[in-house]
Amino acid sequence: MKVFQWIDKIMMKLEEFILSFAIILISIMIVGNVIAREVFNSGAFYFAYEVSKFAIVIATFMGIAYAARKGRHISMSAFYDFAPFKVRKVMMILINFITAIVMFLMAYYSYNFVMFEYNTGAITTSLEVPRYLMAVFIPIGFLTAGIQFLRNTYVNFTAKAKDKVYLGIDAVDYNDQEQKDVKLEDLSV
Repeated sequence: MKVFQWIDKIMMKLEEFILSFAIILISIMIVGNVIAREVFNSGAFYFAYEVSKFAIVIATFMGIAYAARKGRHISMSAFYDFAPFKVRKVMMILINFITAIVMFLMAYYSYNFVMFEYNTGAITTSLEVPRYLMAVFIPIGFLTAGIQFLRNTYVNFTAKAKDKVYLGIDAVDYNDQEQKDVKLEDLSV
């Protein structure tokens, strides 16, 4: 079990690094392109669009798994919020399990897309790198998201979840968290 915890910790740190790097890269490319074009009247950042597009693909699809891990996906929870504990528990298990299946299917289909891109030999216009390199993060993101949703399903069957519903592996459902009363003295600075 320690090995899996160690691998999980490394994966989480890797996901955080990749997401942070991608967001910073997008910012640098967009701002640098605007400054180069408007201030210096230069086309020095001619590749900014492609690099930004590449970073957006990475951030989007690698972010799916990270959001699943943290239980931070957007959800329509009107029925879920008003349901009793046992119904919420079953709903969360089904939602996570079905979502995992969908993620694995999307990983399969996006892998086929990557192979199609690879076989065409197409390259990007500015950087002239193979287009499949941009798409390779799509199946990786879907695959890791599927694994995270399976983990979210599993955690709701464990002993630690006997009286709680988990949205992520460490994210307790907000309906199951203890309500904390805020006192006036807590608000003073």
